[in-house]
Amino acid sequence: MGMQGEGGGGGGEEMAVEPSSKDLQQQSKALDKLTDRVVDDRQLDSSRVQEAMAALASSKEADWNAMRLREKELAAVKINQVDVDIIANELELDKKVAERTLREHKGDAVAAIRYLLR
Repeated sequence: MGMQGEGGGGGGEEMAVEPSSKDLQQQSKALDKLTDRVVDDRQLDSSRVQEAMAALASSKEADWNAMRLREKELAAVKINQVDVDIIANELELDKKVAERTLREHKGDAVAAIRYLLR
């Protein structure tokens, strides 16, 4: 009995079957399909990244243009320099901050002060 058990175990190891060339071809095709899909996905991802980068650049340029336009609009607002000095001194602010806030409120000193005190 002991010999059959050992022989049976040994026989199981000897029964390892090498894959046929047909099996190898099928495995190779399956691997090729998988790698082709990965390459396609990478190309798709690459084009998506390029599209996203172009959209960001366009958005950034639009933001920059909007900011430049806003600065021009603010520069055109007529303000009283005395109001800038009063706001800066009374609220202990930099004159540039006081001037910008006054321009943002179209020269309305009361509205600018209310905004700064909120």
